[in-house]
Amino acid sequence: MTDERDRLYGDLAWLWPIMSPPEEYAEEASHWLRELRARLPNGKRRVLELGTGGGHFLHQLIPEYEATAVDLSEGMLAHSRRLNPGVDHHVGDMRTVRLGETFDAVLIHDAIDYMVTEDDLRATFATARAHLTPGGLLIAAPDHYTDTFTSPYVDDNTKSVGETTLTFVEYSVVLDPNDTAVETVYVYCIVRDGELRVEVDRHTTGLFPLATWERLLSEAGFDVERVDYPVDGGGGPMYLWVCTLRAG
Repeated sequence: MTDERDRLYGDLAWLWPIMSPPEEYAEEASHWLRELRARLPNGKRRVLELGTGGGHFLHQLIPEYEATAVDLSEGMLAHSRRLNPGVDHHVGDMRTVRLGETFDAVLIHDAIDYMVTEDDLRATFATARAHLTPGGLLIAAPDHYTDTFTSPYVDDNTKSVGETTLTFVEYSVVLDPNDTAVETVYVYCIVRDGELRVEVDRHTTGLFPLATWERLLSEAGFDVERVDYPVDGGGGPMYLWVCTLRAG
């Protein structure tokens, strides 16, 4: 039997451009661009995205910023390399990667959700700090918070590209209210060449209170601001954590 965990980043990575096409990130990216433009000096600036996935979000930023991308999945990075040929790509874990260079901003889109313990978050914030110039920015955007997430959460969508139609159903549930994890199952119904193929994929992501995010970011050496993020995040308020690296 095929391993049902994290298949979207492995054998099912080919579905990503159908499931979440680059143009769907334009509205989200406008909020990140607003913060970057307001907080960084004028001129082309260097940014590092941790957990870039297929590079669809980063694609919206690179006309204005010189970018470097890190992700664990070779399948996802293959998409990003095709879409963003001018970007420097690296395989790496956002908790441990060290590139030996610094940037004006570190960006972590919803890949931050895969940090499922406080130690995971601490390690990721340490990675961001290690790659930032003095006064640099960390911007992150988790999907869910303990304060606002309603379990179970169910969503579905249908997308078509060429001769392929993909319907995917997402089911997310908190199994243990004392844990910091959400279990999500995706069912992919793929119609291609007149045949129906059904695949199952399971992911574990983190779930923390807003206060935990603020505390851990501050402990990591950042001045923390929580900015309203008016996008559809799946049933609860969304925020950008816009964090400035403190001196010293």
